[in-house]
Amino acid sequence: MKSMHLELPDKVAEQLKRLVKAGWVHDEQEAVRLALIEFLHQHQPDMLERFQREDIEWALRQKRASPR
Repeated sequence: MKSMHLELPDKVAEQLKRLVKAGWVHDEQEAVRLALIEFLHQHQPDMLERFQREDIEWALRQKRASPR
């Protein structure tokens, strides 16, 4: 597992502490981990489409540049 150092705005850090204190998550690390997982899950289709388009564009450029 990768460890990261994270800096948050004071307001966000305070909200995070409140979530932990209220029992919504076990600790701050869990909250950040869950938020990142949700973000990636929601944006995965867009990211996959973007990567596919970039791959197709690269292949088309290679085809146009190669001698026949």
